[in-house]
Amino acid sequence: MRALVFGKSGQVARELERLLPEARFLDRAAADLSDPAACARAIRDSAAAVVINAAAWTAVDKAETEEAAATVINGEAPAAMARAAAERGIPFLHISTDYVFSGSGSAPWVETDPVAPPNAYGRSKLAGERGVQAAGGAWAILRTSWVFSAHGANFVKTMLRLSETRDALSVVEDQIGGPTPAADIAAALVVMARAMAAGQPGGIYHFGGSPWVSWADFAREIFAASGRKVAVTGIPTSAYPTPAVRPLNSRMDCSALARDFGLAAPDWKAGLQRVLQDLGV
Repeated sequence: MRALVFGKSGQVARELERLLPEARFLDRAAADLSDPAACARAIRDSAAAVVINAAAWTAVDKAETEEAAATVINGEAPAAMARAAAERGIPFLHISTDYVFSGSGSAPWVETDPVAPPNAYGRSKLAGERGVQAAGGAWAILRTSWVFSAHGANFVKTMLRLSETRDALSVVEDQIGGPTPAADIAAALVVMARAMAAGQPGGIYHFGGSPWVSWADFAREIFAASGRKVAVTGIPTSAYPTPAVRPLNSRMDCSALARDFGLAAPDWKAGLQRVLQDLGV
């Protein structure tokens, strides 16, 4: 598949490289998302049959003080990409987040639920969603959550690093969601891209790991699976304040993606085992 992928070093982009060795991957030097016009130009100048945006501003807390910069990267750049893809008549696929929702309640979020981002990062991602939808053409937005892999910075790698020097940790237990392996996100994007290149419609879809779990229980599973003896004490979010408000409810209903593309919610425990193998743990 002749794919053009924005992103090269991120978690999903690294997994896409495994699946799409023939694709062209653009790092920041080749296409800086702080320059939306340059990103659009890269699409117009390419011979790609599909475009995947796997690049983003992911520093959630930093976005609180640099929301304008985050909105250019997460909002204006994807919108410009989507318009360029629409002009060329090729599908555009974009990764978003459950942070576009308020994070309240306990029911899993469905694609049509009202959006109400609780922080600057969520607002920047919602701007991107709206820009992609307004561009026309063939597009898909894949909302996901709690991404982890053997690459970059993520919760699994942080827990493993802390286990090297700590035998006890306090971890938030009132935030509930679905840890999602980056490898499964990449695989889902490839399935969707191929189907859309063949004419299947896109839309907004949810893709989060199963079963739902708290951060504290996720940490316990990481230590159990890696053979690390670390005691985890669950604490409320209020005991671990951060600059950006975190959603308590990150559960997502993934049934629409299963219905339209045959993609079930990924088993994060199986994904964790693969990541630990990749890390040599």
